[in-house]
Amino acid sequence: MRILSIEDDPTIATNLYDYLTARGHAVDAAADGVTGVHLASIHAFDAIVLDLGLPGLDGLKVCRKLRVEAHVDTPVLMLTARDTLHDKLEGFESGADDYLVKPFALKEVEARLHALHKRARGRVTEKRLVAGDLTLDPRTLDIRFAGRPVKLPPKCIRLLEMMMPEPGRLFSRSELEAAVWGEAQETSDTLRTHMHVLRRAVVEAGGRDPIETVHGIGYRILADAPPET
Repeated sequence: MRILSIEDDPTIATNLYDYLTARGHAVDAAADGVTGVHLASIHAFDAIVLDLGLPGLDGLKVCRKLRVEAHVDTPVLMLTARDTLHDKLEGFESGADDYLVKPFALKEVEARLHALHKRARGRVTEKRLVAGDLTLDPRTLDIRFAGRPVKLPPKCIRLLEMMMPEPGRLFSRSELEAAVWGEAQETSDTLRTHMHVLRRAVVEAGGRDPIETVHGIGYRILADAPPET
């Protein structure tokens, strides 16, 4: 599964990340609610582990924003130290799908995530992303150009996931970096390198370069071939 962990406690976040990745899952992490909402809104996750007691934008507000404003229906497992019936009902009313009280066993977290994912697969089908001849299936991460497979590392896939829903839109460097790495990078080298890898992989698969660089600003993905000059 591809899982998003939204947890501000570094010890709990590290334990979740280490355990779930060791079990073969892909895990993205956010240490605050704002970043969590952003990542959950632009990427296709199979499940979200959400801490209730986040600073600023707490878990209840995060869940409501995802459900009401971003229209994200990814299953949410809410983690909290609060165990009263009122707290649990409030969590479910905000849009959580399951509730686990701290302290918890990591094995149970994984089991509940599997159950949520299995249940959601029957009702949710992520739409395939399409930008011209380039396609990406968010569930399988299968990428193709005119039917030919394109192999990309995870960070490049995340760049495509962000840009493909809006072909032609100009994404700033800082916007892309925040979405993929969680924060702006000190230099543009990291993003530039990943864009180079992405472009080369598509071209080597028999396609064209799908990315346009707008110098000094950012990048956009092109649905159609650029006009000849």
